[in-house]
Amino acid sequence: MNMETGAVLAPPQPRRIEEMQLPLVMMRDIVLKTMFRKNTNIVTDLARTVCLPVTVAQELIDMCRGQGLMEAMGTLGPSGEVSSEMPYQLTDSGKARALDALAQSEYFGAMPIPLDVYAEQVKRQSIRNVQITRDQLTGAMGHLVLPEGLISNLGPAVSSGRSILMYGPPGNGKSSISNGIRDAMGDKIYVPRAIEYSGQVITVYDPIVHSKAEDDSEDPNALRRRARFDRRYVLCQRPTVITGGELSLNMLDLVYNPTARTYQAPLQLKSTGGIFIVDDLGRQAEPPQKLVNRWIVPLEESKDILALQSGEKFEVPFDTLVIFSTNFHPNEIFDQAALRRIFFKIKIDGPNQQDFLKIFSLVARKKKMQLDEASLVHLLKNKYPTIKNVYANYQPVFLIDQMISVCDFEGIPYKMTPDLIDRAWSNMFVKDEKIVK
Repeated sequence: MNMETGAVLAPPQPRRIEEMQLPLVMMRDIVLKTMFRKNTNIVTDLARTVCLPVTVAQELIDMCRGQGLMEAMGTLGPSGEVSSEMPYQLTDSGKARALDALAQSEYFGAMPIPLDVYAEQVKRQSIRNVQITRDQLTGAMGHLVLPEGLISNLGPAVSSGRSILMYGPPGNGKSSISNGIRDAMGDKIYVPRAIEYSGQVITVYDPIVHSKAEDDSEDPNALRRRARFDRRYVLCQRPTVITGGELSLNMLDLVYNPTARTYQAPLQLKSTGGIFIVDDLGRQAEPPQKLVNRWIVPLEESKDILALQSGEKFEVPFDTLVIFSTNFHPNEIFDQAALRRIFFKIKIDGPNQQDFLKIFSLVARKKKMQLDEASLVHLLKNKYPTIKNVYANYQPVFLIDQMISVCDFEGIPYKMTPDLIDRAWSNMFVKDEKIVK
C-alpha cells in the first residue's frame, strides 16, 4: 500500500511475453480460442478481450503466425474498405488447434495471472494494511444505536485484520455491525479475473461478490497510474462474502466445471483482501467446531490449501478478515483450542431500556408512526415484564411494522395506541400452549 496516499499500489502491466510468466502454449491456445469463439480479427479488439496491452497481444499473434496457425488478411476489410489495422484470421491448422484446445478447456478471454504473481499483489493490498480510525468506524455505524464501549472493542479487532467472534442473543444487530465494518473499509483493491496454477485456470472475479469501483479520484497522477494497471485485474471495493446457515465445508473447496474443464474460486478466495462473514454460526448442517477446524491453518498461517481434481494440493493466500456471528455462547459450540484461534471475542448484548426507547423513537420517526406516551407506558409497564424486561434491537422495527400493517388495513392514521401495541405484541411471541388434536 502506498502509505503516503493510502491508495493500493496498482499491478503493473506486462510489457513483453516474458513478463507474463505463463506457459507459452497456454497463452497461444487462449488467443486461438478467443479468436475462434469471439470472431475477433484485429489486434486492438483481441488485446481488449484478453486484457493485455496491444504490444503483448501483437507478440502472441506473431508467435501464432510463425507456427502457421494464423495469417494476415491484408489491409482491406471484409467490405472492401481500407482497414486502419491489419486483420488476421485463423488458418485451417489454427482452427483445428483451437477446437482441440477447447476440448481440453473451454476457457477463453482474459489471460489468467500466475498464482505467484497474484500472491505478490495480495501483499500489496492486504487487509492487514488497513488502519480503521474511530471516526471511520463510528461514521459507518452512525445509523445504529450501539452499546457503550462497543466501538472501542471493535476498532482494534478490525484494524488487526484477524478473526472476530461476535456472540449474544438474537436480534441485536450482529449482522448490521458486520456490514458496518465492511462499509468502514472504504478503499479499493484489484481483483484478478482469473488465476493460473499448474496449467489450470481458476476464475476469481465474480460480479455477484465483487463491486466494480468507479475511479472517482481527482489526483491526475493516480489516474495515470491506474490507466496503466494490468487489465487482467478489476478495480473493486474490498469484497464482502456473507454466508449463513447454508454454509457447508464443500463450499470452501475449488468448484470444478466438468463441461468447461475450469475451476471457480471458493468463497474464501473470492473474499481475499476483504471480509468473510459467517452469520448464524451453529445453524449450519456442519458442527461449528468442524467449520472452525477448517479455518485453523488459514487463520494462523495466512494461507489456505486447495486441491485440484487430480488430487494435487497447493497453497493460496488467505488474506481475509473472518467474522463469525452466533446466537450461542462460545463455550457451547467450541472447545478451548478453537476459541484460542479466534483472536477477538466480542459480546453483543441487547439494549437497555434507555437505548431501546431511543431505537423505538428513531424507527417511529423514520416510518412516520406518531408516538403516544400512554402507549409507550403500556408497552413498558404491562408487556415487557411478561418477558422479564429483555429488550432486543429487532423489536422496535417489528412492533412498529405490525402497527403500520393494522393502520393500513383499517384505514386509520399512523398513531400508536395501547390496542395497537397489544395486537403487535401478540405477533412477536407465540403463546406456549398445547394444541388439541
